[in-house]
Amino acid sequence: MHIENHSFYSSKLARVMQFKSYGHSGKPLVVFPSSGGRFYEYEGFGMIEACKDYIESGVIRVYTLDSIDNETWLSKKENVEDIGRLHNAFDSYIVDEVIPFIRLHNNYPGKMMATGCSMGGYHSANFFFKHPDIFESVIALSGIYDARFFVGENLDKFDIYTNSPVDYLSQLEDSRYLDLYRNSNIIICTGQGAWEEDSIKDTQGLEHILYEKNIPAWVDYWGYDVNHDWDWWRVQIQYFLSKLLEQNKL
Repeated sequence: MHIENHSFYSSKLARVMQFKSYGHSGKPLVVFPSSGGRFYEYEGFGMIEACKDYIESGVIRVYTLDSIDNETWLSKKENVEDIGRLHNAFDSYIVDEVIPFIRLHNNYPGKMMATGCSMGGYHSANFFFKHPDIFESVIALSGIYDARFFVGENLDKFDIYTNSPVDYLSQLEDSRYLDLYRNSNIIICTGQGAWEEDSIKDTQGLEHILYEKNIPAWVDYWGYDVNHDWDWWRVQIQYFLSKLLEQNKL
């Protein structure tokens, strides 16, 4: 498997950011790390191995990103506006710097996929719903989709509200976005075992909103033995990639 380390100075974040790529061609799969995780954790926890067949066959090329969660959603800053502003700078870093790099690096002009586990599930869903012009598929595993989990009842701050999927989606009426969602591949999955309580609650909330908006989505609740952990996320990513491939959506 072809593996590369990447880093460049981000003008949006005023720092050097790192990420890795795996594979040689195929649809880009953009991976967001778990809570406070780093760009190398996806490989370290065996997720690249779980995706190996799809990577080596050239179906997908995986890009594992770094996070700044410890400075934003996990920071416990008293001024939540700082959290929202810095996260939106991270959004600009992804959209204006990482995505153009991926297009050039992989010679891929089309839409991409987003995925992640736990906090990465939140990021992958949030980036998909905010940027359906960039992403046509999302596989969000065990995510949180309500920003109140991180900042409490501070949704009056615009930069927070616009990063809380259950809130901005429930109010969304823009047909341009709704039509893009309806023609995308949305997979939202959570287990029902240990440490999945918050994810179950938010997944149910997101499922209800998508149903009310007539947005097709595969919302999947795995068994009561399926815990919030990498052992199951390895199984899930392999399973959902196989289903997308069967449906000619990779």
